Amino acid sequence: MDTENSLESSLNSQLLIAMPGMQDPNFNSTVTLICEHNADGALGIVINRPSEMRLGGLLQQLELDQIDEHVAVNPVLNGGPVAPERGFVLHNCGETFESTVAVSDDVCLTISRDVLDSMAAGEGPDRTLVALGYAGWQPGQLEVEMLHNTWLSVPATADLIFDLPFEDRWSGAARSVGVDISQISPHAGHA
Repeated sequence: MDTENSLESSLNSQLLIAMPGMQDPNFNSTVTLICEHNADGALGIVINRPSEMRLGGLLQQLELDQIDEHVAVNPVLNGGPVAPERGFVLHNCGETFESTVAVSDDVCLTISRDVLDSMAAGEGPDRTLVALGYAGWQPGQLEVEMLHNTWLSVPATADLIFDLPFEDRWSGAARSVGVDISQISPHAGHA
């Protein structure tokens, strides 16, 4: 069995929980949804770092006149340190837009503006997260980080992604596989 290929396929639609020893401030205490992982590298969206910006402000910058008030109050997430000017929308599957890809059976990722237009009009997907920026890994980089115990990988669920309060996602994602992350030492080791 090819270990590299089995690891790669297993990380698609997984949540990566930053281990307590994470030194990179961009990822300390984060939960990242892996949206794509293949021989070219990986792309993920951090799902527990709301910014000060609200979606209404972002939609106004896009010069949308009609903005649904229920959508406007939602926070925009810091999706990762790469390309912070690029927008990403995670949403429940069902409705597709110009540039939509399925992350899992329950979660899709759209990078085209038409999803934001639909959301502003109050007609968008029921469950959404809007993020600016993403987390990216070069080919083989994520595999090495996994071998060094940088991340705990758990299956992604729509409830963890959309419903759990942001401040509970790090510990809640770990709890979903029976891990109390507060009890893990920040010093990683190998047995």
